[in-house]
Amino acid sequence: MSYSIFNRRFLLWLAAAATMNLAGCGETAPVATQSPARATPAPRSADEAGAPLKVPAEEAATAGIKVAVIRPQEIRERISVTATIQANQDRLARIAPRVAGKIVAVGAKLGDRVRTGQSLAQLDSIEVGAARSSYAQARSDLDLARANLARAEKLFADQIIPQKDYLRSRAEFQKAEAISRAADEKLRILGVAAHAHRAGDSASVFSVTAPFPGTVTAKDAVLGELARPDKPLFTVADLSTVWIETNLFEKDLSSVRLGAEALITVAAYPGESFQGKVTYISSTMDKETRTIRARIEVPNFEERLRLEMFATAEILTPEIRSAMLVPSDAIVLIQGQPTVFVEAEGGYLPRAVEPGQTLRSGTALKAGVNPGERVVVGGAYALKARLLKSQIGDAH
Repeated sequence: MSYSIFNRRFLLWLAAAATMNLAGCGETAPVATQSPARATPAPRSADEAGAPLKVPAEEAATAGIKVAVIRPQEIRERISVTATIQANQDRLARIAPRVAGKIVAVGAKLGDRVRTGQSLAQLDSIEVGAARSSYAQARSDLDLARANLARAEKLFADQIIPQKDYLRSRAEFQKAEAISRAADEKLRILGVAAHAHRAGDSASVFSVTAPFPGTVTAKDAVLGELARPDKPLFTVADLSTVWIETNLFEKDLSSVRLGAEALITVAAYPGESFQGKVTYISSTMDKETRTIRARIEVPNFEERLRLEMFATAEILTPEIRSAMLVPSDAIVLIQGQPTVFVEAEGGYLPRAVEPGQTLRSGTALKAGVNPGERVVVGGAYALKARLLKSQIGDAH
């Protein structure tokens, strides 16, 4: 071998060695490792379609799976606020005597339902006794004066007595009539009847009565104590209607109108709502909370709504918009993502959605379902369980 050929081969060997060294200075090639025999696959997102779930017709019927075509519907915008239930202040009475007296009988208990004019308690008052005595005397004097006037009219007509005697009798009658009216007016001001309610009662005993039908919501009458005009003995409330007191944020003020319909829900009756109307919106804003007081009046049939309950009020606004509406039970959480099942390819595919406002008739969807698609509206939880079971099976 000649020197030139040897030298050429040596140079080629040096070049190859240099190339290998450069490769060793770069990134190391990944080394394949053996996966565990039962490694759990990464979970798929709910909006990753994959293969549709196949459910035989019999199993679908047993699981209550129902499908409906979803189309846009017109819905009313709603403003949701928290509230408390209060008595209707227009039908609330704090009952106190108009004159001081000792409580000698208590006839009503806390929570009793009372009727108009029903006696709640009886009081003994010296002032009432004196007023009734004066009234009785005035009525007696009036009867006598009336009889004297009638006799004088007859005698004067027969020219038996002079005119001055007749005029004197008429003046005495008019005076007795005025005294009787004054005595009657004093009893009215005292708030008592002219006579005792029960035979045998003293003239000084009178009753404190209910002004309208209602429920006794407060009672401070104690037997033997002295009742005074400045201390209510009972509070009676007509609970056939109640007030829902709430506060509106400034941004919502333009959307709420007097007379607007509202739906009231309370924790005591899940799944139920009570209808009412907005009857008052304050003209003054609270400078600290930046809210405005509002009131909703609600019929309270069977008095199911109790005072001081917490409630949620949804006030319907004039704005109407179109939305895709599905039953609230049709939306399930899969991997923390709200999801519905859409019928496709002879099965059911999970589809991620963006829920909007929740209404009595369902939940509005902001995104995720197109008009005309067939969505599972019943049995969604059964499909969710089947989907999770299949994923667990894939993991093993």
